[in-house]
Parts: sequence; C-alpha cells; structure tokens
Amino acid sequence: MSPDFWTALFPAVAAAFLASLVEVVEAFTIVLAVGTTRGWRPAVAGAAAAIVVLGLIVLTLGPALRFIPIRTLQLVVGILLLLFGTGWLRKAVLRWAGVIALHDESAAYAREAADLRSRTGAPRTLRWIAGIAAFKAVLLEGLEVAFIVIAIGAGKGLLWEASLGALAACALVLVLGAALRKPLAQVPENTLKFGVGVMLSAFGVFWTGEGLGVRWPGADLALLPLAALFLLAGIGLAHLARALAAGRPA
Repeated sequence: MSPDFWTALFPAVAAAFLASLVEVVEAFTIVLAVGTTRGWRPAVAGAAAAIVVLGLIVLTLGPALRFIPIRTLQLVVGILLLLFGTGWLRKAVLRWAGVIALHDESAAYAREAADLRSRTGAPRTLRWIAGIAAFKAVLLEGLEVAFIVIAIGAGKGLLWEASLGALAACALVLVLGAALRKPLAQVPENTLKFGVGVMLSAFGVFWTGEGLGVRWPGADLALLPLAALFLLAGIGLAHLARALAAGRPA
C-alpha cells in the first residue's frame, strides 16, 4: 500500500467514528425511550429493521461507486462533504455562541417518552407505533452515517476502513447504553460536531480539489493545514457570534 493510503487512513477512520458517535447517540436516545416506555421488543425490532435497510444501502452503493470515474466521484462527494461539514460547523458555532440551544439528550428522551405515553389505542397498535419510532430514528440518523462513511471512504478506497470506524462508534454507544440505561447526556455532542464539521469540511475541499485536478502540496498531508484552517475559522466565528449575541463590540 502506498504512503498516501496510510496518510489518509487515520483522518478518514477518525471522521467516520466521531460523526457516527454523534448520530448513534441521538438514535440511541429514541430507542431507549421506546424501550423503557413501550417495551424492548418493538424498540429492538424497529432498530434492527433500520440497520438491515442501512446495511443494504451501504452494500449496494459502496461497490457501485467503483464504476464511476474517480475524478467525477471525488468532485461530487467533495462538494457534498463540504456542504455537510460546513452545516455541522455552522450549528456548532451558533450553539457555542448561545444563539441556538445546545442539544440535550435528556430533554430529547423526555419528549419522546412523553409523546409515546400520551398515545392511546390497542396494545398491538401502540407497539407498532413504538417500533416505527425506533425504526425512523435509527434510519434517519443512520442515513447520515452511511452518507459520511461512503463519501469519506469512496475518494481513496477506504470504504471498509471508514465502515469499521462507524461500527466502532456503534459498539461503544451500545456498550455504554447497556451499562448506564439512560440517555448519554454526558457525551460532549457540540464539541464533537464542531470537530466533525472541521474534518468533513477539510475532506470536502480536498476531494473537490482532487476532482478538479488540483495537485495538493504534500498529497494527503494537505488535509492537515485544511483542517487547521477550518478550525481557526470556526473558533474565530464562534467568538464573533458570541460577541454579537451578547451585544458587545465584536
């Protein structure tokens, strides 16, 4: 394997792991609410069905990407990653500045549990509703994970390595969730989203450049200064947004 492969391996796996960690924590909160409110059978059945669908999506799209010219693939996934990453970075900056509220897993759990308890009907119907809630949560959050894994892995032939990073995040959340049996509110979600936004944005610029035929100085090592650039920009914008939100001179 080329040195470029090993240079790109760690940031790709790390980005897939951290992004998946955020999304899996959010999905786990809903599945936990379903399990503790309506029973674990619909919670597990809904989550398992969503995982099967996600697995089929990854197994179908992943190999199919080999038939797309590499430059075209890099350009498309680069633009998508840049849009996705800057979106995460924007939300993290606004949350850090206090412009929008921090995501609270305990509050999300309480809302979902209250919604499930408020529903009336036959027990079988309520179990179906609960299972669908678990299925929808895992599928929606999992689609973001699948996109990130495919997009990060496709540009450099790291699909399976990025998938292992995502699976490691899933395993970590499941182990912690099974041990604690409560929402994982202590996970620093906003900090993770900030870091993932930086990494995805850097990958986005890098892959877009590769797709346009740019020869990056240092090859894959160019990811490091790109990430540093987005990190500094994010920190600067967070300070600016906080100053403006507080009504102080920026």
